[in-house]
Amino acid sequence: MIGIFKKIFGSRNDREIKKLRPMLAQIKAHEEQLKSLPAEALREKTAAWKAQLAGLEEPAELAAALDGILPEAFAVVKDACRRMVGQEIEVRGHKLTWDMVPFDVQLLGGAGLHLGKIAEMATGEGKTLVATLPVFLNALSGRGVHVVTVND
Repeated sequence: MIGIFKKIFGSRNDREIKKLRPMLAQIKAHEEQLKSLPAEALREKTAAWKAQLAGLEEPAELAAALDGILPEAFAVVKDACRRMVGQEIEVRGHKLTWDMVPFDVQLLGGAGLHLGKIAEMATGEGKTLVATLPVFLNALSGRGVHVVTVND
């Protein structure tokens, strides 16, 4: 009986992902607009968001503001990643060539994390990259962000 309901209505995970799909379309729309802008415009957007969010004291008001800018903020992170492709960076004393740009499923995972959900991903699916999305968004408030992982 449960199998029949899952086939008709989908699993709980399927329903949660379906709720996030419109947000993905908004992220992509913002991303298209950002591609033609100079890198300075991304920094200006970030500074403007920080200023806007700094004045919000009420937790519910801050949460609503963060939810409101989520699609554009995630697009900024994705565009910044795209702009970095091919650049050499140093991570923990090792030189790496940046080659990561969030895929749609990673954008959805980041949105889920921001909304307080758990995003389960297999090894190599980009959990670290997923985490950068809600970390950036929530760091804009200037109130700090904590990242907890269970990796060895």
